[in-house]
Amino acid sequence: MAFKKKKSSVMEELIADEYQLVFPKPGTLIDGKIITILKNKILVDLEGFSTGVISGQETHDSTGTLKNLKVGDEVSAYVLEDENDDGLIVLSLRKASQKKTWNQFIEAYEANKAITIHCNEANKGGLLLNIDGIKGFLPVSQLAPLHYPRVDGADSSMILTRLQKLTSIPLIVKIINLDRDGGKLIFSERAAEEESRQGSLDKLIVGQKVKGKISGIVKFGIFVTFNGLEGLVHISEIAWGHVKDPNDYGRLGDEVEILVIGKESDKISLSMKRLVPDPWIEASKKYKVGTIIEGEVNRITPFGAFVKLDEEINGLIHVSEIVNEEVTDPGQFIKVGEKVKAKIIAIDPEEHRVALSLKAMTEKKENSDEEKEEKKAKKAKKADKEEEESDDEEKKESKKKATKKD
Repeated sequence: MAFKKKKSSVMEELIADEYQLVFPKPGTLIDGKIITILKNKILVDLEGFSTGVISGQETHDSTGTLKNLKVGDEVSAYVLEDENDDGLIVLSLRKASQKKTWNQFIEAYEANKAITIHCNEANKGGLLLNIDGIKGFLPVSQLAPLHYPRVDGADSSMILTRLQKLTSIPLIVKIINLDRDGGKLIFSERAAEEESRQGSLDKLIVGQKVKGKISGIVKFGIFVTFNGLEGLVHISEIAWGHVKDPNDYGRLGDEVEILVIGKESDKISLSMKRLVPDPWIEASKKYKVGTIIEGEVNRITPFGAFVKLDEEINGLIHVSEIVNEEVTDPGQFIKVGEKVKAKIIAIDPEEHRVALSLKAMTEKKENSDEEKEEKKAKKAKKADKEEEESDDEEKKESKKKATKKD
């Protein structure tokens, strides 16, 4: 309630302390003092001229004001009706909270200021907020890199699971659209980070070593966020050896150290493997062309079989080096898990390749067998010759003896 002094006539000016009552209008906020708190009803003294009542769902707001109220406390309420059948002004805590919150949203929107929100629920399109009837939406596309649900195959159930986890944490956002008539808002976490993100991007240089958190793991690599930025560790940059599944190299939220190897516009390329020594440098010293190695077959492809030489090094037996015939399916000749002996026929440390050959081993054995047969044949031929020569000598001796008798 407010009092307004009248100054419309000389007579009224002569009447001391003449005041006119001005009653609160529906849709406005009014302050009062609590005089009674019942189970589902609150009575409020409105500056001594009238009494207000707050009842039912109107006693509950998003901040839980009712839980902390006691008789004698000052409270701000929203006027729903100027008077009910009982002569009481109908008030609402819920609407008061809504109006205050809405005014705060308008202020933040007009000032382009970041605010903190807690979303109530999630669907596959984003996060939903409902505060005293004010509805807000944070689309998936407007999430910051750290919270963006990167999921293989855009699996909607996995996306929803990731988004539901975000309802339990505070999010710093900016309002990018405000519908005053409908009381609806569109939020953006990316917009709230844009200024600091651009600053970090400008300072970022190729060759820089940084620490970050894994924000996504997909078939083709690992996404890492750092300093408000996000980059990709491609599957070829995770480890020096063959990477079958990026999930074997980290989990969401893990802290990792990475190397910046590329920056094009806002796309950042990262590497994990380049922060550890290249095993191929030692491999070029350890493995030599012509050496026979033994290893386990760990992968078969249409073009050949890979053999594990050590933890980081694999050698390839190309289809043309399996047997001395055309091979259409390497799996017919070699099995995963099988241990084989092969000959190193080429090494290229720069390209990280070791070429192996199985047929070279077979050819060696075949050549060895041929050499044995050839030696055996020569030996037999020599023996035959020696035997013939021995026979000739015996015949000559016999002739000599016969001649002497005559």
